Amino acid sequence: MNYEAEQEPILAEAMAEKAEGVAGFLKGLANPHRLLILCALSKGERSVGDLIAETSIAQTSMSQHLAKLKAEGIVDFRREHRTLHYFIAHPAVMELMAVLYAHFCGSKQS
Repeated sequence: MNYEAEQEPILAEAMAEKAEGVAGFLKGLANPHRLLILCALSKGERSVGDLIAETSIAQTSMSQHLAKLKAEGIVDFRREHRTLHYFIAHPAVMELMAVLYAHFCGSKQS
């Protein structure tokens, strides 16, 4: 009896079940403005004002993108008086942003 052959259909089923969720997660990242926001946040926590200044994204658009990222569990915020400070909440996003930065934003682009 080949143990590996028996495990392949089980693995494929498990992967298929997760593929839709992962695709949705990546879809949340697949936007130029959201990638700019995440690039800024990958360097550390930022206020909304700081994000606007750093990315040149309009305030109304910034609010919409941050709401989408928050709804997806990608970012979260802490409130300090009237100021919201956003940070990356999903550990996989920090890893993804490091890879994306190294390949596309560094001085030696691939």
